[in-house]
Amino acid sequence: MQKVLGLGNALVDILIRLEDDKLLEEFSLPKGSMQLTGPETAHKIMNQAKGMDISISSGGSAANTINGLSRLGIPTGYIGAICKDKYGEYFQSGLEEHNTKTYLNYRETGTGIATALITPDSERTFATYLGAALELDATMLKEEQFRGYAYLHFEGYLVPNHQLIEKALILAHKNEVKTSIDMASYNIVEENIDFLKKIISEHVDIVFANEDEAKALTGKEPEDALNEIAGMCEIAIVKIGKGGSLVKQGENTFRVGVIDVHSVDTTGAGDLYASGFIYGLIHKLPLDECGKIGSILSGKVIEVIGSKMDDQRWNEVREMINQ
Repeated sequence: MQKVLGLGNALVDILIRLEDDKLLEEFSLPKGSMQLTGPETAHKIMNQAKGMDISISSGGSAANTINGLSRLGIPTGYIGAICKDKYGEYFQSGLEEHNTKTYLNYRETGTGIATALITPDSERTFATYLGAALELDATMLKEEQFRGYAYLHFEGYLVPNHQLIEKALILAHKNEVKTSIDMASYNIVEENIDFLKKIISEHVDIVFANEDEAKALTGKEPEDALNEIAGMCEIAIVKIGKGGSLVKQGENTFRVGVIDVHSVDTTGAGDLYASGFIYGLIHKLPLDECGKIGSILSGKVIEVIGSKMDDQRWNEVREMINQ
């Protein structure tokens, strides 16, 4: 069985359900974006949210994708940086519980926390304190970590660290590891557009983007954006929310629908779509079927709060995939 290695910001997600948009306005957080904050802001938000519906789960975009793959029986590994504090222990045990091999670097700085503020429209806005995750750097990547893996999946949130990403892609290429990026956030794309276009054209095999990220990269609407991105890499995927997803390889384009669900929280939807898609690739399925499995996972995860599904829901997912 082919193995998948993840590279990402090791974060613990704190999920807060809001009754309205007031807290977003108070902290000047544009809805749907990911904003970096210091530890003070993270604590202030937590204080303001006292008495609200709060839950916690281990998170980080690439870690969510890796967790999804491991729950589907794919052998996985993960590279990140944490602190040996309560959040760091929570993060590490969350991965190792499902047999992911961890390559974690321990720092003095506290483990990163992503505060996801979920508004009544199911949209989530992240105020992220990166903490130890920010200290992951190119010197921590070792060639032996990449050996034996078929895919490296990394998140766009790491893209501002150009040296880290370049070294990861060089090591992946050297060890014949296919690479996939999840764009992660439109504001990160806007701030790193030239670098992203360069690495996608030269080193990245698979690109996952939602319509905002695809537009930030190309300036175009989904179908035209898909065509442009597919011209840079082997497989391009543009997710269009309730409209499903568009997948293109070479001259072949597929439109994939969504499954019928009751959306509670969109946290993890894109990450789990990537899990399903890569699972399909590992099983050498046609690209439209890879997209359908992505839709199953992203559809089921938005029925729960946070990016983690319980065992019963995973059983339902496996049954749907088998059908």
